[in-house]
Formats: sequence, C-alpha cells, structure tokens
Amino acid sequence: MPKNILLPAAALTFYGLSSVAMAAAPAKTVDTALGKTLVDSQGMTLYTFAKDTEGKSACIGQCAQNWPPHMAPANAVPGDGYTVITRKDGSRQWAYQGKPLYTWVKDSKPGDTTGDGVNQVWHVAKP
Repeated sequence: MPKNILLPAAALTFYGLSSVAMAAAPAKTVDTALGKTLVDSQGMTLYTFAKDTEGKSACIGQCAQNWPPHMAPANAVPGDGYTVITRKDGSRQWAYQGKPLYTWVKDSKPGDTTGDGVNQVWHVAKP
C-alpha cells in the first residue's frame, strides 16, 4: 500500500502542482529624485496619506479620484510588510507597514514624484 507523502506548499508550487495562484508583488523599490521609493507594477510612485490611520483609508470620494488607491486583487498574499486593508466600499487596497498606498493622477510617467508634499499630507512611500 503506498504511503501518503506530504510536501511543503513551496515544493508543490515549484513543480507546478499548486492550485493556489501566485500573486504579483504589490510594489517594488526604485531610486527616484527623492531616494528609494515604492512604485507599482507600472513604475508609478506610491504615496501615503498622513490622515490615514493604521489599516484604514481616510481617502474616499474626490480624494480617491485624485489619489487612486493601490488596489489589491482577490488573490493578494500579504507579506514582507505588505498587508491588505478593506476600504469603506468593500474593495481591497494594499498597505505597507500599516499605511494604505496610493498613486497620484498628476504623475505622468514612471519616476515622477510630483505628489510628494501636496498639502503637507501626501508623501512618497519609502521602503
């Protein structure tokens, strides 16, 4: 009679046997004019909002139109300081070290950091 063998999930994923979809990293670190900064998968700078509280976004309505939340997919896997918060409307947003992450509509190309310091409450997200 064959014995059941238990393999770690990482081994199953390595061999392509995992049924769990692997999510892309929520952000990466790049060098900008303001030093090391977090950016999204398109290279757009990510920001934090001083009026947010840990794990909760205060940026809704018009604010969220100007500062689009860095949305997390349904299969998002938190780790390495990244978590997923639930917004007031039920959508999911990435946070880093408890701070929700956003982009800025006035940044036009990867590496732009024009949102840093806006109204003294928006700051580039630092690793």
